[in-house]
Amino acid sequence: MSNTRVIVTGGAGYIGSHTLIELLIAGYEVCVVDNFVNSSPESLKRVARLSSQHFRVERADIRDACAVTAIFRAFQPDAVIHFAGLKAVGEGETLPLEYYDVNVGGTLNLLRAMTGMRPPAIIFSSSATVYGDPDYLPIDEQHPTRPASVYGRTKLIAEDVLRDWARATPGARAVMLRYFNPVGAHDSGDIGEDPQGPPNNLMPFIAQVAVGLRDRLAIFGGDYDTRDGTGLRDYIHVVDLARAHVAALNYASTCAPGSDVFNIGTGYGATVREILQAYERACCKTLPYHIVPRRPGDVAASVADPTRAITALNWRAELGINDMCQSSWKWQSRNPRGFQFGVDVTLEAEAGS
Repeated sequence: MSNTRVIVTGGAGYIGSHTLIELLIAGYEVCVVDNFVNSSPESLKRVARLSSQHFRVERADIRDACAVTAIFRAFQPDAVIHFAGLKAVGEGETLPLEYYDVNVGGTLNLLRAMTGMRPPAIIFSSSATVYGDPDYLPIDEQHPTRPASVYGRTKLIAEDVLRDWARATPGARAVMLRYFNPVGAHDSGDIGEDPQGPPNNLMPFIAQVAVGLRDRLAIFGGDYDTRDGTGLRDYIHVVDLARAHVAALNYASTCAPGSDVFNIGTGYGATVREILQAYERACCKTLPYHIVPRRPGDVAASVADPTRAITALNWRAELGINDMCQSSWKWQSRNPRGFQFGVDVTLEAEAGS
């Protein structure tokens, strides 16, 4: 794949940076496009060091149509992996216009910029939130979509846009990956999840308790119909998720024109208590917690059926709960305050472009 050129929007983010490493290892030529609003240039500096590979970096907002178009014309990509977007469910309820502007409007800009690519191909970062409260488990791709949040609705609308674009554009391929619950970090401990402000997900909360940044973990609800009363989710290691994007690129290069959607998960679930216990084993300490009332909109359980991805993408999650917690602790213990936002990094020099 050494001659394949890929633009990665949001490549400095949590999932984007891990995917960037896998792309570079696989021999892709990459250009990262990121505005660094919810990410740090430091992550790209570390990716460059870990991979010993060169890649381009362009600081731009995907809502800036002129900037995006200029980047595409200069780089001439063969494919796009689209991570850039806003993803905090709670924030989306208070800033709906911002979420639609970035997640939907930004996607439209990318597709317009892709005019002239032959054949145009895009891998889209979607979410299991498009399913809403599940009718059955495990959730397959035929499950009804009825997102219960602004964030989920922006992802589903973007999916619909991609389907219509792929249908109307000769040779176009759109592959949509619906993530379940990405966790963990790179085995080096040099890159990982670095939320700004209060975390929106379970594992960063646990990690911050483990490293002493928080007093205790709040578990939202202890009376769900699960094996221990706490919510059950399908957690997937971020490295497995990153490798799914490489598999999706390979698929897009050979599949028939059109659009496809795949669940990216493990097919099994873990409860909040089970994740907490695994993290305690990883950090060798007992972590304090308390049970608080359920949050509105939370469901008892959500587990993926990844059969389509296993069959069509030739991909399978390989890393388990202990791997997820051990890698997360390695990252958090070495970087208790993340990437230290505000560090001055010369992108071109550090990325080797």
